[in-house]
Amino acid sequence: MNVLIIGNGGREHAIAQALKKSPKVDKLYAMKGNAGIGEIAELVNLDYCDIKAVGDWVDAHKEIDYTVIAPDDPLALGLADELESRGHRVFGPRKNAAIIEASKAFSKELMKKYGIPTAKYETFSNYEEAEQYIKTCDIPVVLKADGLALGKGVLICKTREEAEAGLKEMMLDKKFGLAGSKVVVEEFLEGPEVSALAFTDGKTIKPMITSCDHKRAYDNDEGLNTGGMGTFSPAPFYGEKTEKEVMEKIMLPTVSAMNAEGRTFKGVLYFGLMKTKDGMKVIEYNSRFGDPETQVILPMLKTDLMEIFEAVTDERLADINIEWEDGACVCVVLASGGYPESYEKGKEISVGDLDEGVVLCHAGTALKEGKLVTSGGRVLGVCAKGETLEAARKKAYANVEKIHFEKMHYRKDIGIKYKNVEREYDYDLQNFC
Repeated sequence: MNVLIIGNGGREHAIAQALKKSPKVDKLYAMKGNAGIGEIAELVNLDYCDIKAVGDWVDAHKEIDYTVIAPDDPLALGLADELESRGHRVFGPRKNAAIIEASKAFSKELMKKYGIPTAKYETFSNYEEAEQYIKTCDIPVVLKADGLALGKGVLICKTREEAEAGLKEMMLDKKFGLAGSKVVVEEFLEGPEVSALAFTDGKTIKPMITSCDHKRAYDNDEGLNTGGMGTFSPAPFYGEKTEKEVMEKIMLPTVSAMNAEGRTFKGVLYFGLMKTKDGMKVIEYNSRFGDPETQVILPMLKTDLMEIFEAVTDERLADINIEWEDGACVCVVLASGGYPESYEKGKEISVGDLDEGVVLCHAGTALKEGKLVTSGGRVLGVCAKGETLEAARKKAYANVEKIHFEKMHYRKDIGIKYKNVEREYDYDLQNFC
């Protein structure tokens, strides 16, 4: 079959690489894609947030058998609904289900209503009311823009002054655009964080292997929040006991809650979790694969990804046995200097001979006059697998040294986060840094 992938980042490149392995897939298309995706897929230069235009294009290209919608924006705008209404097969939740990510206020209210463990919170649409609350609430505090903000609309404020300044940035200065018109002010929780993604067809939910993201721009979790500077899999503190707790108290109740609300979710549900002294709690939901989590999860997948996608679409996920490789995977993101704020594009990229098994996931890349150049904040993800986390980490960083572009920036500590957290695995994740 011929498959269209919606999106143009590292996540989409990882999805394309996984689908390329499937014997069921004949040809890949990508809208808009990037230089790396263009090596294995035919690129379509169309704005994927123009829902009607995408629908018209798929209608006109009858060779497309299936569409995978990867980014949050087109899902929130209803691209899955549009394509389904025209008779096309799609992977990705409908608009009324994608709201679980598109509105922080909705997701918090859902968790409160159905008893799903999360941080205490208040929601404000009025700046003055929020400002008054900030003057008396416990500090530290977390501010979240209600809408989609490219993974950057969360501020952890350690002082009241930071909270007041952050609130002004969101609600008055519109740093995150309309996403900050409504703000969730949330209790600050402490503990290791983990990304727990799962496939669901609205009836069955099947977890993927876990991963840990590094959001801050600089080493030791310093600097501004980014879309993600790197990740590793699996999380060392997430064993059978925690997996059972999350399934019973969070994953299954979330799927049931969405069904009860008439918002059946079919696709990938992303659970951003924190292991607190009071148990696992939900920090956030996403309605799709994470980025850069996908870059370390899909390389560990043994089962045909296309088979899983079709099983979700056809609501027969219960019939699929999903298998994963042993070992670990690490992804180090190479970013443009200045990211996540202002940065320059068009810097030529040189890539040496990478070690066998090391995979490059292109994010912000393009071809200009036959040369590979930077075209975004996050440029490349260097992904490596190993029998142990330390082996995967060493392999990833050894190959980072073979890639260069002007003002290239990356964190040096990907994969050593949570090294002192008590491990829960039955087996020894040897040499966990």
